[in-house]
Amino acid sequence: MAYWIQAMVLVATFLFPALAESLVRHYKFSVVLKNTTRLCATKPIVTVNGKFPGPTLLAREDDTVIVRVVNHVQYNITIHWHGVRQFRTGWADGPAYITQCPIQPGQSYIYSFTITGQRGTLLWHAHITWLRATVHGAIVILPKRGVPYPFPKPDKEEIIVFGEWWKADVEAVVNQAMQSGLAPNISDSHTINGHPGPFPNCSSQGYTLHVETGKTYMLRIINAAVNDELFFKIAGHNLTIVEVDATYTKPFKTDTLFIAPGQTTNALLTADQTTGKYLIAISPFMDTVVPVDNLTATGALRYKSTVSFSPTALTTIPPQNATPVTNAFIDSLRSLNSKQFPTKVPVKIDHSLFFTVGVGINPCATCVNGSRAVANINNISFVMPTTALLQAHYYNIRGIFTDDFPGNPAIPYNYTGNPPSNLQTMNGTKVYRVAFNSTVQVVLQGTAFLAPESHPIHLHGFNFYAIGKGVGNFDPVNGPKKFNLVDPVERNTIGVPTGGWSAIRFRADNPGVWFLHCHLEVHTTWGLKMAFVVDNGKGPNETILPPPTDLPMC
Repeated sequence: MAYWIQAMVLVATFLFPALAESLVRHYKFSVVLKNTTRLCATKPIVTVNGKFPGPTLLAREDDTVIVRVVNHVQYNITIHWHGVRQFRTGWADGPAYITQCPIQPGQSYIYSFTITGQRGTLLWHAHITWLRATVHGAIVILPKRGVPYPFPKPDKEEIIVFGEWWKADVEAVVNQAMQSGLAPNISDSHTINGHPGPFPNCSSQGYTLHVETGKTYMLRIINAAVNDELFFKIAGHNLTIVEVDATYTKPFKTDTLFIAPGQTTNALLTADQTTGKYLIAISPFMDTVVPVDNLTATGALRYKSTVSFSPTALTTIPPQNATPVTNAFIDSLRSLNSKQFPTKVPVKIDHSLFFTVGVGINPCATCVNGSRAVANINNISFVMPTTALLQAHYYNIRGIFTDDFPGNPAIPYNYTGNPPSNLQTMNGTKVYRVAFNSTVQVVLQGTAFLAPESHPIHLHGFNFYAIGKGVGNFDPVNGPKKFNLVDPVERNTIGVPTGGWSAIRFRADNPGVWFLHCHLEVHTTWGLKMAFVVDNGKGPNETILPPPTDLPMC
C-alpha cells in the first residue's frame, strides 16, 4: 500500500510541479520472473515489478533518488542508471564487476544518487550478461521547479521505448554463443513499448499513440535494444529534435530519427494532419555485411475521433544501409550553447588518446571452428575481474587490474584497409588512469578486422562533446582542423561510423572507476570495453564517497 501511495505522490508531482522543491524520491525495484506473451508464444522473462518495459523512474534536477533493488530471480543482477553522472557516487553506477559485485539471488542493494546538472530523458537497465533485453525502463528528469523548457512547452509527453525480443531464452542464446565461439542468434523482432506489432504468422498487438488535432507532444524516445541501431518514422509527420542524452540541442526538423542502443532523444510532434491513423515504424540500420534482425516493428498514431477500421496511412522506411540518412541526422545535432546552457568544450588537452575498436578472432580448441569471435580496444579484449574494480581501487587491492591500458595502438596499421593477417587479440584487465579534473580527448577509430561495423560507444560517469567524425583513417594533422569546438553535441553514447572514426572530449571531474564500452551487447560480451580510473582531487568535494554498508559481496 505504501508503494502505491508513494507512486501517487510521484504522479501528482509530475502533473503539478509546483508541489515540489528538491526531493528525496524512493523507489522499490523487485526483480521477478513474469510469464509474457509475444509473437504468439509465452515464456518467463526477468522484469522489474513484473513490467516490460519496466517502471519509469521520475525525478527532478537536484533530486536525490534512492532505489532499493530486491533480487527474486535465479540470476545475479545489477542496475545501471544510464547517463546519470553519478558525481562521487560510483557505487551506484551499476556495471557488474566494475563498480559493484552483483546482487545475488535473494539479496538486495540500495542505489542512492543525486541528479546534478541534468534534465531530460535517460534510461536504466540491467548491466550484467544480457538481462537488459527485458530489464530496462525510462528515466524522466524534469527541470528545476520554475525553470521552463528552452522550447515551447508541449501539451503532453509520451515515453516510447524501443527494444528487441527473442522467442528463445536470451541467457540461453548468449551462453550457447559463448560456448560455440560463434555470433549469437539475432532477435526475432523489435518492439515499441514492449509490442512488436503485426508479425509473420501472428497478429501481435502493436503500440498506439493517441493524439488530438492541433496539440504538440514531446516524445521521450529511448533505444533499449540489445544490438540494433534503429530508424524511427511516423507517416505524414515531422519531428523537431530538442534534446539527446538529457542535454538540450538546437532544434531541427526531420522526418526520420536515428538512434543507437543506449541513446535517448526528445522530439516534438505536432498533430497537424487530418484525422485518421498513421503508421509508426522502427527499422534497423546496418551498412555492412553483419547479420541483423531486419524486421520492422510497427504501431499507429491515432487521432481522436478516428472512426473504427480506418485505413492506416503508410510511410517508406529507410533502406537498411541508409548511411546518408544517419549522417544527415547526426550532423544536424548541435548543443544549445545558450547563456543558460553553455557549451564548455575543453580546449587544452592533457590526455590525447587514440582507441581502435573492432572485432577479431582468437584460437579456441573447444569452439565449433577452432576459433572464437572476440572484440577489443587497442587490440586488448577486456577480461572481467572477479572483484569489482572500484572496490580494488578504493581499498588499493593489488592483483585485480593494472593501470597500463595503452593510449595508442602498440603497432600502427591501415585501420580501415586490408587487415593484418594476425587477427588475434591480447587479453587483460587494464585501465587508463587520469588525474582529477584533467582533460581527455579520445579518437575512436573503427577497424576492418572481419568486417567494418558501426559501434555505439558509451562512457559511464561523464558527458562528453562529440567534436568530430569522418570516414577512413583519422588524420592527426588535418582531422583536428575540422573539429567543432563551438557547439558540438553533448552525449553519453556516440556512434563510431562503419569504416570511420569519432572524436570526443571530456573533463575528468568525477573521481572513481568509469566503464567505456560498446553498447552493442554482443561486442561488450566479446571484450570491447575498458575503464578509466579518475583519481581523487583535493578535499571532500573531489573525493569519492565511502562505499555503502550494503554493497554486495562477490
